[in-house]
Amino acid sequence: QVQLVESGGGLVQAGGSLRLSCAASGMISRINDMGWYRQAPGKQRELVASITSGGNTNYADSVKGRFTISRDNAKNTVFLQMNSLKPEDTAVYYCNMVLIGLIRGSYWGQGTQVTVSS
Repeated sequence: QVQLVESGGGLVQAGGSLRLSCAASGMISRINDMGWYRQAPGKQRELVASITSGGNTNYADSVKGRFTISRDNAKNTVFLQMNSLKPEDTAVYYCNMVLIGLIRGSYWGQGTQVTVSS
């Protein structure tokens, strides 16, 4: 009933940029927090960045100053602009949205691969 679809991943050289998008569709009343997580091979999934419905943002220390999270509430979409990418940013990136209202819960995207070559 609620689906999150991600796009924008790919292969980029170190120092390059990518922009991830995640759009939610279905029976959505309201979206509270939105976030991006990533999981590298052999590692646990970790929070990259999050943004509240009021626009407050939070970033992992490893991406501060390089990544920017934003949202378009009218389109139920969250973005992650990634600049100055490093090989250690290589991972599968997942978006997450916390829904409130008629449909409640935490929903995840299918994941998009980001690979940064040195």
